[in-house]
Amino acid sequence: MKSSLALAGLLILLTGNMANGQDSTKTGNLSITGSVDGYYRYNFHNAKDSGRTNNYTSFTNSHNSFELGMASLKADYTIGKVQAVADLGFGKRAEEFSYNDEGTMAAIKQAFVSYSPSDKVKFSMGKWFTHVGYEVPDAYLNRNYSMDYMFSYGPFFHTGLKMDVTPNSNIGFMIGVANPTDFSTASFAKKNFLAQVHLASSDSKLSAYLNYVGGKDMADAMVNQFDAVITGTITSKFSIGYNGTIRSVEPDGGSSGSLWGSALYLNYDPGPVFGLTARGEYFGDKDGVAGFGTNVYDFTLSGNIHISNLTIIPEFRIDGADDPIFYKDTDELLPTAKGSSSLILAVVFHF
Repeated sequence: MKSSLALAGLLILLTGNMANGQDSTKTGNLSITGSVDGYYRYNFHNAKDSGRTNNYTSFTNSHNSFELGMASLKADYTIGKVQAVADLGFGKRAEEFSYNDEGTMAAIKQAFVSYSPSDKVKFSMGKWFTHVGYEVPDAYLNRNYSMDYMFSYGPFFHTGLKMDVTPNSNIGFMIGVANPTDFSTASFAKKNFLAQVHLASSDSKLSAYLNYVGGKDMADAMVNQFDAVITGTITSKFSIGYNGTIRSVEPDGGSSGSLWGSALYLNYDPGPVFGLTARGEYFGDKDGVAGFGTNVYDFTLSGNIHISNLTIIPEFRIDGADDPIFYKDTDELLPTAKGSSSLILAVVFHF
């Protein structure tokens, strides 16, 4: 805790000095943003405080408890063709996100330096959020508060070197090389190859991202993941999103397996104060790549109540599976239920 506070204090000191330098030289641009979130979750199969939360996705592993999510502070400084980003997070959400790191390293969500030789090409080196998937770690950027299975069992971040090329607003691509997924440090480990292609319609109402991560993991298994994200604006009040992914794993000396997922997001915003998002997801894991050995799904309905920069998210979620993986009784030693439901009330503030 002391080291985390020291790191936060150092960031504030550095950004303060940057701001003073900006005032005197007029050559740089500093941006400070941040967010805070918290939630309450009640699982209807755990009314007697069994200790089993029936939660198999990231960041909401609790029952009948008020929980802090994450406090974030992000500094983004650009001077000429160079950009530096330091994105710090404190709390359970940040620790689960950087689950392979310890101490102050667990508080670093992102930290990278970029160089743009032109307005169409950018090189970045450091740690950054993965390009794979529809959902992101920062709660205020998601319309659902709870996370889906594809996010929870997919890449969280990459540490390496990448190049982004954007010829125009309708097309772009990224290639890179990084440590094995979710490792900030990986001495002598084999590296992963990263790639992304972005396509958008001329009116920007339709957008598609085709993503790839491949290479050896820390256990020397060969992993290949292909992912697609498609978003579309139908009207000023209604939009849709789709995420599909497939990952194959071939262990060193073992039999190969794969998982796949597909999720649809329906977003309705009748006005600036209130919005509604329905998420339906199916996650196929018959081979047990994610540890389930069965197919699972979730249906989530989330409200978004906006009060300035504050968003209140009441959420109802149903999880299910082809086989029993959920607990319904306090005395159960093994799961006997194929479904479970939960209620979440979350508050998210960003600045």
